[in-house]
Formats: sequence, C-alpha cells, structure tokens
Amino acid sequence: MNILNGLLWKSLVGFLVLDAYRSLLVKKPEEEWATSMSISSIFWIYRKMLMDVFLGNYMFLCSFLFAIRSLLKTSAQFSRFRDLLLAVLISSYFKILLTALMVWEFPPAVIYIIDLFVLSSNTVALKVITKSTMNRCIGACFIAHAIKFCITQAFA
Repeated sequence: MNILNGLLWKSLVGFLVLDAYRSLLVKKPEEEWATSMSISSIFWIYRKMLMDVFLGNYMFLCSFLFAIRSLLKTSAQFSRFRDLLLAVLISSYFKILLTALMVWEFPPAVIYIIDLFVLSSNTVALKVITKSTMNRCIGACFIAHAIKFCITQAFA
C-alpha cells in the first residue's frame, strides 16, 4: 500500500506540473512574453496560473467524483477512490506531449488536441476500473473536463 501511495503522490505532482505548463501556454501567447516582462506582470501571470491549476483541478476532481457517483451508480469507498484517482492521473500523461511545444512550434490548437487525447484516455481508464458501459464513462469524463474547461476560461 505504501508503494501505491508513493505512486499516487508522484503522479499527482507530475499531473499538476504538466497542467501548470499547459495553463502557461494557453494564457500567455508568445508575442506577449516579449512586450511585458516587469516583475509585477510576471507575478500576476504566475498567480493566475496557480489559481487556474489548483482551482481548475479541484473542480475537475469534485465534478469527476460527483459524475462517477451519479452516472455510474457506484459508491466509491476510500480505497476505490484511490484507484480511480490513480487511473485518472496516469491516463492523463498524454499531457507529456506538451513538452514537444518547447522544442517545435505548433499552433495553439495542438493544446486542445492533447486535451482530447487526455479525455479519451481518461474515459478508457474509467471504463477499465469501473467495468461500466462506455457511454456512461464518456459522460462522466466529459462532464468533469467540461467543468474544468469552463472554470479555467472564466478566470482567464
């Protein structure tokens, strides 16, 4: 069980770091980086990014758990909750493709394509863990991702 807890925490940190990088890419286009580099503007950018990452992921997790309980009709115990959380975190590692944006120039739409990959892999992971129908898993994951998207866009 200690190995699972360690993997869960490491996956959570990696997930948050990759999500912070995604948020940074979405919030600040390349042409704005060169024009506004004062200390206060950098502080404001990182403050918005951290709020976006933590509030967005908190709302994602809450809506994901609510969607699982209501759509999938499961009563998730604490150990089952850990399994679901670990499956979602590990299946979200398509976000690692964002690191390719550091090397090559891609259009901003690539970020949203990667988000679709994450959504689809989360759906498959949820289907494997819960053994539910694909439509219910798609619904649960779509609701959680849509709420996260709306929250992060509201604070943009």
